[in-house]
Formats: sequence, structure tokens, C-alpha cells
Amino acid sequence: MWIERDIERYLREVSGERPACILTGGRQTGKTSLLLRLFPDIQYVSLDIPSLAGEAEESGESFLKRLSPPLIIDEVQYAPGIFRYLKADIDANRKHRRRFLLTGSQKFSLMQGVTESLAGRVSVVELYTLSAGELERWSQTRADPSVLLRWMFAGGYPELHAGSLDPQRYYGDLVATYLERDVRQALQVKNLRDYDRFLRLAAVRTGQLLSMNSFASDLGISPNTVKSWLSVLEASGIVWLLEPYYGNLSKRIVKSPKLYFTDTGLAAYLAGFQSEEDLAQSPLLGAFFETHVLGQMVRKYANRCRRPAIYYFRDHHGHEVDFIVPVGGRLKLYECKWSEDPSADVPSFAVIEKAVGAKNIISRSIITPGRNPRRKGAVLIEDSVEIPSLKV
Repeated sequence: MWIERDIERYLREVSGERPACILTGGRQTGKTSLLLRLFPDIQYVSLDIPSLAGEAEESGESFLKRLSPPLIIDEVQYAPGIFRYLKADIDANRKHRRRFLLTGSQKFSLMQGVTESLAGRVSVVELYTLSAGELERWSQTRADPSVLLRWMFAGGYPELHAGSLDPQRYYGDLVATYLERDVRQALQVKNLRDYDRFLRLAAVRTGQLLSMNSFASDLGISPNTVKSWLSVLEASGIVWLLEPYYGNLSKRIVKSPKLYFTDTGLAAYLAGFQSEEDLAQSPLLGAFFETHVLGQMVRKYANRCRRPAIYYFRDHHGHEVDFIVPVGGRLKLYECKWSEDPSADVPSFAVIEKAVGAKNIISRSIITPGRNPRRKGAVLIEDSVEIPSLKV
């Protein structure tokens, strides 16, 4: 059964603006299925097949001539040599739009070919796993806290929900095929045990400040190795590194990024949770909810084909605001609390307001797992499925 994606309308628009469009994202996020559904009349070829990847790599010109664009080319990163032929074809047919629709799961290798050969000729769109809003509409189930907890544990991979698959088995296969094969191969990881420990340590640190030295010390590897491994997970859409907001705030702020997984289900599996009850009783529940909220924000931008503009604030006194969204030089402030009736007292809001001035604060919001948006004084209480004040 098809699960309708929020990105569909925007992908149709963006893909028709330039000769080529690349839909990137992690494996199993639904890239191929989405393109085949939206553009059923465009010929499709997958370079996941070694013989076709070899032909595209070694004889790119004849490969394109034989297949005759417009063309959907799946997993294009397996034949990086084809990019120069795509460039030549596009330059010879500059007036054509939506000539090539490309997908790639290995963004870290894919984007090198794009920047070198297709700059100015291609739109880049990123697809993530299902948002809570997409799941809510598809399942026709209102996401109260118990439902939201179940979805946080299960994650948002479309096949998992459409096929009613067991999350533990699904993520076990995903880790083995993608994280351990593709990513480890790209990094030339020699010690699988260290890499597996790295993934699991990253999962239990979702929503926390990133310290390369702490990672390295706990794993017994070098900080440069940690940096390299994290950069690939970030480029492949597995993790998101949230940068601090500087603006005109005090210089006494923490400058390290915060680490988040983009899918809470994958993080829950790697962190060792066996059930949603395990997650509910864990001291990590708050961090996982914060991870979920960031994921919804990132998806809201990405599903409209826009780059997220989200930051966090933390100073050396421990004052912290989970998320800051700048809008025209002014700020929207967001705090996450796993409580249906949270206190509206958030001292860190006042710290930022004092630093930038009350006139530069657009809104102050507390995001909860409940579905009862309301106002408490100057603070908005918002649900984590839609986040009404986050207008993109």
C-alpha cells in the first residue's frame, strides 16, 4: 500500500525547473518508489545491477544514447564516470527540463560528482523517512502520546509500516546491509567491532553535545577517526549535527554541535531498546523525544525542498534552548518536554530575550507529545506532529 509523501508536490515542481534532479537520502527511505510513482512514463534503469553500472561507467555516451532520455537513473553513485556524459548531454539540450531524474543513497560519494560535473544544472532534493504527520494520515490514527511513543520506537521507514514488519529484524537487516556494507566500505573500516560500538555509542548520545575526544576515549580510537566516521553518517542522512546559534548573543556560548539521529527507530535499535516500554522507562526518553522533534522540523523543510535553518543555544552557565529558528533576523524559540501539561516557565527563554531584546523574539514554544495546542501566557504549547508555528 502506497504511503503518500508530503514531498510529492514539491518534487514535481523542483524536478521541472532544471535539466536534472537528484533525489538523495539513506537507503530504504523510498526514493525509487517515489520517482516511479510520480513519473511512470519516464524510462527507468538501476545501476545497482553491476553489468549496467559497468556499462554506464565505461561507455557512458553510448549508454545514454541507447536508453534515450528522459531517464530515471537509480543509484547513480555506482557509476561516477557517467556524470561527465550527463553534463555533455545536458549542455547539448539546455532547453530541456526534467531530462534526468537521479537517485543516490551514498551522498558522500554522490555529491562529489555533482559538484564537479553538474553544478548549476541540477536540483538536489533530500528524502527522509516518514514524518509523524505522514504516518498519522496514512494510518488514520491520531498520534496521542502512546501512539507517538510507538512510532518513535518503530521509526519511519516506509517498508516497515507498509509491510507491518518487526522493527528488530528490519533494523538488524538495515544495519548489516547499509551501515556495515556501504558506509563501512566507503570509510574502509577495518575493525567491524569498533565501528559497531561507535554506532551504538552514537545512538545513546542522540540529543547530546558532541565531543570527539569523549567518543575517542570511550572507544579507544583517534578523534580523527571519530570525525571521519561521523562525517559520513551525516552526509548519508543517518545523523544530523545541529550547530549553535551565534547571532548577536554573548560570546560565552558552547560552540560544539549537538548530535541527533534523523530516525528514532534506528537509534532505538542501536541503543538496545527491545520495545516501546523499554524506551518509555528509559532516562533517554527525553533525548529521544527531542530527537523526534528535530526530525519533524528537518522533514518539514526537506519535504518542501528547502534547507533547514535550525540551531540550538547553550551558554557556559547551563542555560539551553533546544531549537532556535531565525526568521528575518528575529527568532522563534522551541523547548521540548515529554509532558502533556508542562510548566510555561523556561528560564533560558528569558536569557535569550535579554541578550537580543524582546522585540526580536517572534515566539516562545514548548513542544509536547500531546495534541492540545494552546497558550500559557506568552508561551505556546505545541504538539510535535505538526508544530504550527514552524511555517516553512
